[in-house]
Amino acid sequence: MNKIPGIGRIDEKYKSDFIELESGGNGLWKADREGVRMILTPSDKKIEFIVYEDKTLVYVKSSMGYPAIYQLKDVSFEGPARAVLMDLDGTSVHSESFWMWIIEQTTSKLLGDPKFSLEQEDEPFISGHSVSEHLQYCIDKYCPGKSVEEARKIYYDITQFEMKEIMTGRGRKNAFTPSPGLKEFLYELKGNGIKIGLVTSGLYEKAMPEIISTFDTLKMGDPLDFYDAIITAGQALRKGQTGTIGELAPKPHPWLYSETARVGLGLDPKISNRVIGIEDSSAGIVSIRLAGFSAIGIGGGNIAKSGVRPLLLKEFKNLTDALPLILNK
Repeated sequence: MNKIPGIGRIDEKYKSDFIELESGGNGLWKADREGVRMILTPSDKKIEFIVYEDKTLVYVKSSMGYPAIYQLKDVSFEGPARAVLMDLDGTSVHSESFWMWIIEQTTSKLLGDPKFSLEQEDEPFISGHSVSEHLQYCIDKYCPGKSVEEARKIYYDITQFEMKEIMTGRGRKNAFTPSPGLKEFLYELKGNGIKIGLVTSGLYEKAMPEIISTFDTLKMGDPLDFYDAIITAGQALRKGQTGTIGELAPKPHPWLYSETARVGLGLDPKISNRVIGIEDSSAGIVSIRLAGFSAIGIGGGNIAKSGVRPLLLKEFKNLTDALPLILNK
């Protein structure tokens, strides 16, 4: 496979990650027509790459009915980093199993079946995207006819209850476990004057208790004082209160990472080659790349299963292994 704009040449061991298609964008593009060289999709088929001679467009699908198109830019990284942008669930904190359990409980209530359980093949579709995307996937597969609005209400009721239980010490054990080496990793970045932005597709009400609980466990004080910026997907929309944009524009869209870098950390796009993002999910990797930054993959998530490894600068087993690359040491 020749060099692909925005991706480069795909390593031989990752070529099986991508599937070649005859058409893409729900029929908007055809391979070998109107300048389109090829159309590729990763294993999970959540996005499509529309490859031209001089550019690659990314068609981001939406189970909610709002797809989007972005250009995948060429990126480079020159250490030492000026800033590190990091994901929360799965990267900073091992909590994905807890949130998948919440999705499972929500689907169980929708079905009225207390014995319901998700299947292993569901993981790539209920990890790393917005709550609405997760719930819509489960509705389409397990309970057609139910509405995502009904599912969201159940989801937030369960979440609110469980978070209160956790904060009082009565909740699900080991719901939030700091990733191995997180404390050492964060202090090493701070000690080298590197700005740190925390980026999550989670809504504020679920993300902040998770962050606070993790910092309490590590005895690191107030995360709002520690991080240079924390960007969440905002507030949930419920009757009687306002919501914020976040359900239709989360990862894999670029906006959470773009906002963290440009608004939260005040970084000029001209120094994007000194910024790097860290993720364990396919949606997060795509989000980092669409925002214009190089991406590091951390093991344990769905990156390999989803088929986005060709988008990585490098992949590491844990956070501390990535320090030499980030610090250029």
